[in-house]
Amino acid sequence: MIDRRMAQAGMKNRRAYLLKMAADGQIVRLELDSVKEMVRLLSNATNNINQIAHRANATGSIYAADLDELRGRYDEIWKQTKEILHKLAQI
Repeated sequence: MIDRRMAQAGMKNRRAYLLKMAADGQIVRLELDSVKEMVRLLSNATNNINQIAHRANATGSIYAADLDELRGRYDEIWKQTKEILHKLAQI
């Protein structure tokens, strides 16, 4: 039973598993794929902001299409953030 629970927790070291269980009584395993996706979206949005800022500094103007794209990325980030928070609330 311990081996099965260790596998479910994603742990391979029996001693570490038993110490964690003795200290905390539970192990929480998080799937971080959604966090990785959010980091990717944040990176893309940051790149877009930098490009827009560079263009604005060079030309003195900002294009509406650039702002629309930025708003779309911002909406994607918030959607991903809400999904992550919803999943964390279920733990």
